[in-house]
Amino acid sequence: MARSAGIHHVTAIASDPRRNLDFYTRVIGLRFVKKTVNFDDPSTYHFYFGDEVGSPGTILTFFPWSHVAPGRPGVGQTLEVAFRVPEEALGFWMERFVSHGVTHEAPTRRFERTVLPFRDPDGTRLALVGTSGLAGSHAWTTADVPAEAAVRGFAGVTLLVDRPEPTAAVLTQVFGFVQGARTENIIRYRGEADVGAYVDLRIAGGFLPGTLGAGSVHHIAFRAASDADQAAMAKALREKFGIATTEQKERNYFRSIYFREPGGVIFEIATDDPGFAIDEPRDALGTSLKLPPFYEKDRERIEAALPLLD
Repeated sequence: MARSAGIHHVTAIASDPRRNLDFYTRVIGLRFVKKTVNFDDPSTYHFYFGDEVGSPGTILTFFPWSHVAPGRPGVGQTLEVAFRVPEEALGFWMERFVSHGVTHEAPTRRFERTVLPFRDPDGTRLALVGTSGLAGSHAWTTADVPAEAAVRGFAGVTLLVDRPEPTAAVLTQVFGFVQGARTENIIRYRGEADVGAYVDLRIAGGFLPGTLGAGSVHHIAFRAASDADQAAMAKALREKFGIATTEQKERNYFRSIYFREPGGVIFEIATDDPGFAIDEPRDALGTSLKLPPFYEKDRERIEAALPLLD
């Protein structure tokens, strides 16, 4: 069985691109790793935020459609995306959220960790998970978010499902996740990596299905170490579950296949290589609009149609 090292990236939907860019770079302190376009809809941006180089397990991406309607949370969707921060930094983040008017809840305990839930300006449900042993680790920092408080990639995601068993079967038999702790209505599955390591299944039998829109997560991408690993996962999906994936799609910074898991959530399997430094220097990531080769002939028209970010 091919094994996934965990989450590669998470892709969500936003409305105002300027507001989205400001929130994640200035308020949360992530690096703007890549500015490109939606490969299927070049009239909108595709933003990538992450650590210094956009390492797998740190990458939160957005399709910001300026006039998109709000989404509705429900079954078959990602309910929450959680980031790791040093556990001693949660006080810093509470004060920061208050001073910047960020919608947040009181800290709570979840699976023996302190969790600080919050929302971005579009209502995307997020959380900071206080994690031990991170204080001395490398982090992307800004003038307002010092190293001792900075985000260190994903902790994990929470999916809202009607029944946990079908989704759990894919997580364990295709991706190699292992069932861990559970509460009355949440079951945790863990991968091998420290970053982006868990998927929580929150059981919500009888709830309405969600609808995509601003504030919704569009899909979750899991890591494949190579094309061969990706192909092995696709084979397991086909042979064990009768699930067909898309053909491999070239995304410039990784190669991807997609499918809808039995609980309704869109899953992607993305290769770790080649990474985000393939088309601009590491110290200049995110500074210019990057287009896939097939759109370069239309660059002038595409740039003219995209919203200004300054």
